[in-house]
Amino acid sequence: MMVVAGAVVGTSVAAQDKTAAKSAWTGVYTDAQADRGEREYGRTCSHCHGLSLEGDGSREIPALVQDQFMRHWRGRPVQALFDTLMRSMPADDRGSMTPRMTADMIAYLLRANGAPAGDAQLSSERDALAAVVFDEKPAP
Repeated sequence: MMVVAGAVVGTSVAAQDKTAAKSAWTGVYTDAQADRGEREYGRTCSHCHGLSLEGDGSREIPALVQDQFMRHWRGRPVQALFDTLMRSMPADDRGSMTPRMTADMIAYLLRANGAPAGDAQLSSERDALAAVVFDEKPAP
């Protein structure tokens, strides 16, 4: 009987965690953070991904804005993008970005893709980032 109760409690907690996920469209970063991310992007990323985040299809460098970017990350937690950036960017100096630089960069990417700013900075903690999801952009 105790095992069943524990399983029910565990399921209930998991369901609560899932409903606690925040949309990337709910103001999960600040403008100041996105400004820092934009400056960092200019220093470390724009030489490959372009000044306007447009990428370079001929060199297989993905765009970081609009439908291509959002389709790739839709339904995934922001933590997945964070991990990718930390592990593999910038391509010419992999692993050189700090967690804060990476969170700031993601804030900039969110703003560039139309997500609104909020009152709190996007965390650089993986668990907190796992609770923020790239979902469908709300209709205007």
